[in-house]
Amino acid sequence: MEQKIYYDIYHLNGDEIFISVTDKGVCYIGSPEEDERDMAKRFPNAVLEKNPETLKPYMGELAEYFEGKRRQFSMPADVKGTAFQEAVWEALKEIPYGETCAYSDIAEKIGKPAAVRAVGTAIGANPVSIVVPCHRVIGKNGAITGYRGGIAMKEHLLELEKVNCNS
Repeated sequence: MEQKIYYDIYHLNGDEIFISVTDKGVCYIGSPEEDERDMAKRFPNAVLEKNPETLKPYMGELAEYFEGKRRQFSMPADVKGTAFQEAVWEALKEIPYGETCAYSDIAEKIGKPAAVRAVGTAIGANPVSIVVPCHRVIGKNGAITGYRGGIAMKEHLLELEKVNCNS
């Protein structure tokens, strides 16, 4: 059965962020280069359709976030993962705006303290970055570690939140 997924591109300081939604909510946020491969894997029967009108409320929330006017997202999400991934993604939503924590903190939070590497893998599989704030997870030593959108984007998001927490 064919599934329609609507998408548009959010433009941010010369960067592009691909955002797509199903009838249930946002299902993917990432770079346009990743979208085709990732979307085909997550939604094998999907037909992509560019639809700025459908994406308008989602784009509005992203714009508010990048303007420092939004700290939490209210948009519905349509994401599925393993039970472990979903537990990690729920834990990520609990990291307060402007704060960071370590991968080991997330492993502790979900009751799997030895699963630090698996937590990192689950974070990397998060299909709706920014909305599920995986950028707030850093190395235990404070190092900015990998991010699907690139280290520069992760640093930008952390700095944006830091500045807006202090204003």
